[in-house]
Amino acid sequence: MDYLYTFLLGGGICVIGQILMDTTKLTAPRILVIFVVSGVVLQALNLYEPLVKLCHQGATTPLPGFGYALAKGAIDGAQKGFLGAVTGGIKATAAGVGVAISFGYLVALIFNPKSPK
Repeated sequence: MDYLYTFLLGGGICVIGQILMDTTKLTAPRILVIFVVSGVVLQALNLYEPLVKLCHQGATTPLPGFGYALAKGAIDGAQKGFLGAVTGGIKATAAGVGVAISFGYLVALIFNPKSPK
């Protein structure tokens, strides 16, 4: 059942993104920001944690999962004071950001990226 729940939630998030792209004039970066902010808001309302416990990677891999990790890190860091609240989200997501930058750089070296005209 874990695989089914993971697939359904991860796929559902992708379907929502595709529907937003097809039916609105929102650009992809705006939709990405909406997803990250929705993960933060859902975690702040304590609604995202049950999804993570039920769907595991189906909840943490998509972009709302990045927002969830930011919020969870900031909330956990806030227990150590103001500086912990500021740095907690950064510490919680540093590995993902580092990997994204590294792979982005590697792909840019291998392929010939072009700016849209």
